[in-house]
Amino acid sequence: MSLYELAVLGDATDVQRSQLATTVQEMVTDFGLRIDVDVVVHDGGSIGGRDRHAAFAAVYFGGDPNKDLAAVDELIQTSAPIIPTIARGAEFSSQIPSQLYFANGLRRTDDPKMTALAAALLECVGLLRRQRRAFISYRRIESRNAAMQLHDLLTSRGFDVFLDTHDVRPGESFQDVLWHRLCDSDVLVMLDTPTYFESKWTRHEIGRARAKEIHVLRIIWPDHTPSRLTDMAETIYLDRADLSGADGPIVEATSERIVLAVERLRSRSIASRYMSITGRLRADVDRIGAAVAAIGSHRAIAIKLLDDRQVWAYPIVGIPTAELLNDVADKARRADQRETPILIYDHVGISEAWVTHLKWLDDNIKSVRAVKASEIGWALAAWES
Repeated sequence: MSLYELAVLGDATDVQRSQLATTVQEMVTDFGLRIDVDVVVHDGGSIGGRDRHAAFAAVYFGGDPNKDLAAVDELIQTSAPIIPTIARGAEFSSQIPSQLYFANGLRRTDDPKMTALAAALLECVGLLRRQRRAFISYRRIESRNAAMQLHDLLTSRGFDVFLDTHDVRPGESFQDVLWHRLCDSDVLVMLDTPTYFESKWTRHEIGRARAKEIHVLRIIWPDHTPSRLTDMAETIYLDRADLSGADGPIVEATSERIVLAVERLRSRSIASRYMSITGRLRADVDRIGAAVAAIGSHRAIAIKLLDDRQVWAYPIVGIPTAELLNDVADKARRADQRETPILIYDHVGISEAWVTHLKWLDDNIKSVRAVKASEIGWALAAWES
């Protein structure tokens, strides 16, 4: 039985369907999922047989707005998410059915692999979190203009981007905010200039990003020989022609390529961190004599305790919020999970004030429990709902 189901509707060409399916397959493989087994992709003809228990999302390709209307109406009636999408320069109102005017659309830019569209689908079914966060690590004396440009460009594409000159409010502890925001980032964009490693702050940023298993996109300045310390990072080399000035900005075509690289790397980074937390969870479950009983949608894991009770754990990437706790409680209620669900998170690097806030939430909200990944075995061994 599939855990996730997607649908490609509307006026998509065979090439577009194939490319989107290929990109989705690459992304879900990072989570250890199999296409056509764990993840099923429907078209207008097969969507009527979809599994209503699986997490679901659809995309509607603009063009002829009269295609697959019966499927669109049925999905709207069941409140299933549908992403309308049109090509660059196309007109939304002439290519998308009027029933979908309420939904925010996605305009496809120079993205031949449709990475942004695939990511949006996986956000809708809960494989990728909806919060899109990036962290720019750079030296002001060498790459300030490029950093500000990428901050604005990524922000325009829906990312919450941390840049030191923009995102620390007066009176706040600079380092506390910096490490807190780093821990909640999906990708670190490293502007690798000649003196990058001469600053202890940038050295600490890259080191702690790697310690948290946050993937790094390394942008290497022209004529600069990068440190071997970051050889495992995804890399884009700049030529002199890619920069309008010594410290940027970066020319449009190259900056667009960087944004697409961040989009794809984000999926890998989230998958890697998720798999790391679930690996620790499985090891602790085995250690206390419990067992993983099943895998559910929304990345849920069923755990059978020694007294035969079954609890559901939801490992998450990033920093827990009240909104996220509510989302887990809602998913557990919809799935009729009778024991209190558990949100599992990595607490390392989270600010002390936020840890105190999470403890208050855990003491006062009884519909879901938040447990540190490092303490999950300890908590499950004496679990009380």
